[in-house]
Amino acid sequence: MRENEILHWFGTDPFEAGRELMKASGQWQNWGRDELIGLKPNLVVAKKASSGATTHPAFVAGAISFLQEKGFRRIQILEGSWVGDSTKRAFKVCGYNKLSDKYDVPLIDLQKNSSVVMESTNGEYRICSSVLQLDRLINMPVLKGHCQTSLTCALKNLKGCIPDSEKRRYHRMGLHQPIADLNEIVRADLILVDGLEGDPDYEEGGNPVRMNLFFAGTDPVLIDSYAAGLLGLQPEEVAYIGKAAALGIGSQLSDETKLRYLNKGEAVEGIQRSVAAYRLKEIVREDGACSACYASLMRALSFLEKEDNFPSAPVHIGQGYRGTQVSGVGIGICLKGADSYAKGCPPEAAEIYRFFKDGS
Repeated sequence: MRENEILHWFGTDPFEAGRELMKASGQWQNWGRDELIGLKPNLVVAKKASSGATTHPAFVAGAISFLQEKGFRRIQILEGSWVGDSTKRAFKVCGYNKLSDKYDVPLIDLQKNSSVVMESTNGEYRICSSVLQLDRLINMPVLKGHCQTSLTCALKNLKGCIPDSEKRRYHRMGLHQPIADLNEIVRADLILVDGLEGDPDYEEGGNPVRMNLFFAGTDPVLIDSYAAGLLGLQPEEVAYIGKAAALGIGSQLSDETKLRYLNKGEAVEGIQRSVAAYRLKEIVREDGACSACYASLMRALSFLEKEDNFPSAPVHIGQGYRGTQVSGVGIGICLKGADSYAKGCPPEAAEIYRFFKDGS
């Protein structure tokens, strides 16, 4: 397939989608049968794919099935869940242990992996060693929203390829530039996107929206600028897309982009992203918050809003407040200097909900 091309497969069968997109991409034709191939799904939390948070195991199984039929035997599945959850638990809950057993493909827990310092245009970053040892990388993200960056798809999915300490640092740096820099260091050979039922609001799922769409490409900037439109966003609303393009990682959607359809299906005219996350963020004062902590806050606030018990005062969250005195309410251990704060690192949504309900 060409760099400016996006393949589409419509339907509700992730296994068939994985096989057909893998086959139609043709990328595998130039790979050596002895090369080490890594598949990187999105298992950010230990939640089933039906929640809208994680990559369907059947989608990954479809790609593996096709590759094995073509004689590829050195295949791995690699992931590092977000800080606050366990990759080992995510593998089990999300159905990847069964997938591993069925296809005899090892699961690599990147949270337990060593790391290597690598150089990018904008500085040094740590990358998990197992990722750097791959000959080929297949990036298999979920098309979904994100409470801080608005979108998470191809570019941001590679954040699972770094150690937890580096994930915290990315948040202190504001996410967008380090995500772009990461993709300068780690390049996927193929991107297969699970758009079956991602959550358009939150990366941790909970409000899945049926799209019945899977798509593929080789350019992560092109994929993400296209994905942004599917969620009703402009690419410029997702800063890391433009930053990645500026680094020469890829090109954004244009009149030159070729959309190729492998089967018949309803055209996706823009699955409009819910405004809930934007509305809830109006009272939040965020400075370097980790995704797990921020998502828990967003979920708790959505519950409180439904009960008409929404807090009126600003809520502070993030590593940038660590060690400082803050007037008002804080979320997480980084805000222990606030007048009152919800404890935890990260605190669960239920804990934050009780914190506000108890009148703090």
